[in-house]
Amino acid sequence: MLMTLSIRNLAVIEAVDVSFHAGFHVLSGETGAGKSIVIDALGLIAGGRGSADLVRYGCDKAEIEAMFELQQTHPAWSALEQFGVKADPEEHLIIRREVNNQGKSTSRINGHLVNLTMLREIGEQLINIHGQHEHQNLLRADRHLHLLDTYGEAIIGPIKRQYQEKYAEFSKVEKEYRELISNSQKTYQMLDLYRFQLEEISTASLKSGEDEWLMEERVKLSHSEKMMDSVSGAYNLIYGQQGLETVSTAISRLEDVAAYDEKELKPILEQLQSAYYQLEDAAFQLRNYRDDIEFNPERLNEVEERLDLITTLRRKYGETVDEILTYYNSILQETDALENKDERLEELKIRRDEMLEDLIAAAKELSEARQLCASDLAGQVEKELKDLHMERTSLEVRLERFEDPKGADIDGRKIKLTRQGIDTAEFMISPNPGEPLRPLSKIASGGELSRMMLAMKSIFARHDRIPVLIFDEVDTGVSGRAAQSIAEKLDKLAENCQVFSITHLPQVACMADHQYLIEKNIEDERTMTRVEELTDHGRVEELARMLGGVEITERTLHHAQEMLKLAEQRKAVKTAPA
Repeated sequence: MLMTLSIRNLAVIEAVDVSFHAGFHVLSGETGAGKSIVIDALGLIAGGRGSADLVRYGCDKAEIEAMFELQQTHPAWSALEQFGVKADPEEHLIIRREVNNQGKSTSRINGHLVNLTMLREIGEQLINIHGQHEHQNLLRADRHLHLLDTYGEAIIGPIKRQYQEKYAEFSKVEKEYRELISNSQKTYQMLDLYRFQLEEISTASLKSGEDEWLMEERVKLSHSEKMMDSVSGAYNLIYGQQGLETVSTAISRLEDVAAYDEKELKPILEQLQSAYYQLEDAAFQLRNYRDDIEFNPERLNEVEERLDLITTLRRKYGETVDEILTYYNSILQETDALENKDERLEELKIRRDEMLEDLIAAAKELSEARQLCASDLAGQVEKELKDLHMERTSLEVRLERFEDPKGADIDGRKIKLTRQGIDTAEFMISPNPGEPLRPLSKIASGGELSRMMLAMKSIFARHDRIPVLIFDEVDTGVSGRAAQSIAEKLDKLAENCQVFSITHLPQVACMADHQYLIEKNIEDERTMTRVEELTDHGRVEELARMLGGVEITERTLHHAQEMLKLAEQRKAVKTAPA
């Protein structure tokens, strides 16, 4: 559960530190006092997007920190481990979020920096915020299938995932099949082009690396005459009288006197002897190189022509001969595929038809699972609605199939296959006996929608493990007995998780285990919002204000006390042993 929440410089809140408890919490206060800002803070903790508009005017950044106490088996711990965040399940989980006045934010979990995606994944397992926009989502029929699948995850989930794997494989084959059919003219044009290119490259008989060694050969052939003169001259200088003979004479003279001063002259003599042998070896290499120099204008011509051909091919097919050969092999495969298009089409058609048959069977299985869960969900919602004083309401989760002239033939009808299957779902409702079932969006009032949503959330709360549920004015549009039933439903929800509700209704507020007053004041010409946990006396006064408005009278105070007393009695009956 959420243990503490600390807010700094968020909108009109300068500094708020508040502790929470187990059970049902109510946040009350005048309209515009800042109740929604507290919800915004928790939304940021859960991974909602930050904005510079949230930062208090004149401040550098807004800071929010929340501390949670979770069971050691809660899935958030394993998710953190996968993200590489060190967290001990025996300790508290602390999430910190900062948003600067440029709109950029940083997030930390137990001191470790995490990105927004990671924070959102953890936050979704900790906090679920239900606001007014969810009333609109409930009216959207395109969201109803998702709600059904969420409810029936244990049964529907594995079947749906298997179906979606088959759908992805089928879609890939179907796309290739359609592209082959639609690109017939283009195929023949490409085939002609590929055949021309293959012929042009094949005729050239290229060899890997040929362009490099041909350019080397061209350089040598182009300068063969100059190379012959220079190499021959160098050989003659080294091997002639001014070369090796001079060095040999110097060695002979030193040999005559080296014995008289071996310490100084012998090393010099050895250097000269080594130099003589090296010069002799270099001279022989120059002679051999000179003998191999080719002065061949005809060969130079051949090399130039070959390089011109390669240059032409490089402009078309690649920067090097190796790249040209790689391109040749790739279009060779493409040509083979195009030449065998009809065979490939037939092969794809057979495979596609087999996969379609398999996919239809999986879609039917998914649809049957949904039918089973739809009936169960409708029964569960009706049961919850009875607790919310809509006991005469009938509900049906109606499943239909996508009709499409281009769809697959399923049970004699043309049905469209999508990634979600072959079904559409819509909640059909009859609030009064004798009235036909009609779409929820056509007949539900604001109060009915509020209770419908609360009924759905009550059901889903039993299926997930989210410890904190937040309802932002879920009681909008209701009053009297309906408001009381909503309060009791929220109180019942709090048996298994921590529930927060922003409300203006005293019927809801009196049923809370803990009540917090959110007030806005002007201090030093700045707007300040504070959050205060109310004592018993404070609750009486706040309930009296909610009942009577600005002026609190003895009558409203007495009424408020009576409401709290009755609420305690209802809770006592609820918790009394059977």
